[in-house]
Amino acid sequence: MLKLLTLVTTLLLSGKALANPACPVCTIAIGASLSIARKMGVDDCIVGVWGGALLAIIGYWIIRWFDKKKWHFPFRNAVLMTLSVGSIGFMYMGELHYDPSVIGILYIDSFLFATILGAGVFILAIHFYEWMKIKNGGHAHFPFEKVVIPVLSVLLLSLAFYYLPICNCHATIG
Repeated sequence: MLKLLTLVTTLLLSGKALANPACPVCTIAIGASLSIARKMGVDDCIVGVWGGALLAIIGYWIIRWFDKKKWHFPFRNAVLMTLSVGSIGFMYMGELHYDPSVIGILYIDSFLFATILGAGVFILAIHFYEWMKIKNGGHAHFPFEKVVIPVLSVLLLSLAFYYLPICNCHATIG
């Protein structure tokens, strides 16, 4: 265990720090916590909100990777983000049962609704941060603003799902 901890610490300290909206450690932590949260009985809508945010983070990673490869095509970012968030469909092929219900004017599965909403709020929060940064002369208003705004936005959405009767979210594991 000590060898593993030493290796991880050495790798983290030896690399160059880059400003990234999605650090690998955060992404792995969110992914692992989703599975744990479901096993602990956390409402599926809240898990879906954070899962959608995770899929949006992965979409941003893919966009950055395409930038490094200099792969550009029309509507690239929108297509990549849609594919990333749309990968939630694979959960319904193996883990979840699609059980649609009426939510507002939509007839959609509650877990899927929460996931799409979580991804959308995360993406809007990233764009909101960029807008605020431009308005402030290209500088953040406070340290770690780039992290705080998206996480706080997704947290507020989670609280809304927890305290408000937005939908009846109890996805069944198949």
